[in-house]
Amino acid sequence: MKHEKVEKNIGLMAILIVIAISFGGLAEITPLIFQKETTQPIEGLRPYSALELEGRDIYIREGCSVCHSQMIRPFRSETERYGHYSVAGEHVWEHPFLWGSKRTGPDLARVGQRYSDDWHRAHLIDPRSVVPESNMPGFPWLEKNQLDGQLTAKKMEVFNMLTKGSWHLDEQGNEIPLYSAQDIAAASDAVKGKTEMDALIAYLQSLGHALK
Repeated sequence: MKHEKVEKNIGLMAILIVIAISFGGLAEITPLIFQKETTQPIEGLRPYSALELEGRDIYIREGCSVCHSQMIRPFRSETERYGHYSVAGEHVWEHPFLWGSKRTGPDLARVGQRYSDDWHRAHLIDPRSVVPESNMPGFPWLEKNQLDGQLTAKKMEVFNMLTKGSWHLDEQGNEIPLYSAQDIAAASDAVKGKTEMDALIAYLQSLGHALK
């Protein structure tokens, strides 16, 4: 029997398994590269401001994505608690994406504007002051650390490079960069003197703004 030759030859079987998985993966992934829903921003999506961009980096640095996901699945149990399920067009400018996979804390994909800035500040300094059952650690040092804005403009330039191909189009069909030259020039002054707490709160308040 022909299948016995494959089953008894481990090397050949391994090669055929890799080929089968490769074709299956290509069949699933390739169409997504050309679908507008996965490559173009949804209506209303805007780039992060200079302060929000700095806050996003602080969110990554402090490991917030380890305990908080930003990916609401299309299940009633999730949409009733968190809001509209996540769609690919919300994340086309995310590098790296912060979907996460663990929910020690709640999903944050739609947390923007759900609480006041003062609530977030109190929660980040001492989580149990507003959520008694919380097991989240406090981040009081964010209130003391100030931003200098030295790298903010460079971050914007990098995001322009990484997101090229998914920029907005003007009426003539020309691509509009994520950040203009004016945005980049003003980036340092926009964050200078702000605290890391200000930046992280600004980032959290921006989440989910395009699709509530």
